[in-house]
Amino acid sequence: MAPSIRDESTLTVVVAFAANLLIAVAKSIAALLTGSASIAAEVAHSWADTGNEVFLYVAERRSAREKDATHPLGYGREAYVWSMYAAFGLFAAGAAVSILHGVQSLVDPEPATDWAVAYAVLAVAFALEAVSFVRAYRQARTAARERGSGTLQSVLASSNPTLRAVFAEDAAALIGLVIAFLGVLLHQVTGSPVYDAVGSILVGVLLGVVAVVLINRNRRFLVGQETDPAVSRSMVEFLAARPEIERVTYLHLEFVGASRVFLVAAVDLVGNATESSVAVALRAVEAELERNPHIEKAVLTLAVAEDASL
Repeated sequence: MAPSIRDESTLTVVVAFAANLLIAVAKSIAALLTGSASIAAEVAHSWADTGNEVFLYVAERRSAREKDATHPLGYGREAYVWSMYAAFGLFAAGAAVSILHGVQSLVDPEPATDWAVAYAVLAVAFALEAVSFVRAYRQARTAARERGSGTLQSVLASSNPTLRAVFAEDAAALIGLVIAFLGVLLHQVTGSPVYDAVGSILVGVLLGVVAVVLINRNRRFLVGQETDPAVSRSMVEFLAARPEIERVTYLHLEFVGASRVFLVAAVDLVGNATESSVAVALRAVEAELERNPHIEKAVLTLAVAEDASL
């Protein structure tokens, strides 16, 4: 991954961590003062997000290590492993706790007070989450423009797990705050704690859905996610445009990290050089391809004359 992209992702994670830590502390105080089930659910949500940012920061650091003899394709997939841990944390510490607390509040409701404190904390939390989300959105929007796709589609398809996690968690946090606000408001207006408890359960369900989506996306990249057809076509055109290559008959592009691919291709070189000359030419092209910051490893082999061009 290019250094500028890596630095941008790290900054996105740091901003999200700072925002979530402040929000988690504020919500914890508000939950103690108000006794609101929805606020309590948001406490679990924010502490889960704060812990997850630590996992995402570790993901960025460990995946940035250079390849070596024991990891010839680099350490890029570390990002998916640690992002998977973060997604499991969101599911367990966020979704499960919020749903459990909501159910307990339905069975044994507690009176809620200090409504002004609850609304004030929710407003501050929304503002801080919005700052973090805007940061993630801008990075996602830039990537979407480069891909020529919509922002949400780009985030879901992105090979950058930290960006996807921060974007999804912040979006879920903003939606969760709206749910919590409605739960608190309806509790205050009607006097019934059921709305507050239901709000807690809905926040938990929301976090569960987000966690499952993140887990599934990381799983796909861990087991070997190929690039989309548009990227493959672009690489075929890039290879065919090289003066040494006459045609490309086979191409395999597999993500081995955020914006990093393992390239395998069968090519027909220009002319009819001897075997030793061809081997040297292939190695030279591989070395030049690997200077591209998005290509972790390139392996080229000779095409068979009968194979059709891509």
